[in-house]
Amino acid sequence: MTAPLFVRLDASDNVVTATRPLEVGAEVEDITSTALIPSGHKIATRAIARGAEIRKYAQIIGYASDDIAPGDHVHTHNTEFRNTDVEYEFGTDQRPVTMVPEAERDTFMGFRRDNGRVGTRNYIAVVTSVNCSATAARRIADAFGPDELAEYPNVDGVVAFVHGTGCGMAGDGDGFEALQRVMWGYARHPNHAGVLMVGLGCEMNQIDWLLDAYGLKQGPLFHAMNIQGVA
Repeated sequence: MTAPLFVRLDASDNVVTATRPLEVGAEVEDITSTALIPSGHKIATRAIARGAEIRKYAQIIGYASDDIAPGDHVHTHNTEFRNTDVEYEFGTDQRPVTMVPEAERDTFMGFRRDNGRVGTRNYIAVVTSVNCSATAARRIADAFGPDELAEYPNVDGVVAFVHGTGCGMAGDGDGFEALQRVMWGYARHPNHAGVLMVGLGCEMNQIDWLLDAYGLKQGPLFHAMNIQGVA
């Protein structure tokens, strides 16, 4: 299979990019090159008047400093840059959508959570704040096998979510914030009907800090404990 001579990055572009050096007269789409085109350089695919936008990736990459004919080499010799106002508008091509009446919409058997999200499973999550409580969390989850869960037909299982950090780490910064954000994500996952957070007690990643940072509150289906606080 022969490799293409050029690449068009978007249908709205008025240039394409050569994938190899092109001689004068090389066929590019429905035009021919009027100059030697180095590999990686741009070729005009339609006339670009002086001052008009040059577009690549569907974005303005410059303005024509002179009239550019189809097939011309587009580079610094005929391209200029300007200060422009940034357009922050988005969704300008949005079109009205006719909604399906609520009574006719498809539904599924799910679990509606108190935050409005909907789950398709009903798990109990055991989430650790530190690597030191990982073994305890796994043992809690392992204690609920098929026989134990048979008494709770609405519970799909008990799952431990553990990790290898939370102790010897800085109490701020990207790593700390990422860990707490992931813990919060598991704690509020719509497939988790209930959550038990398990910490050691002396770790840097304190459960209370997470609860305060994300507005989580303990209740019938959300509990937290520290191993060092258990008599």
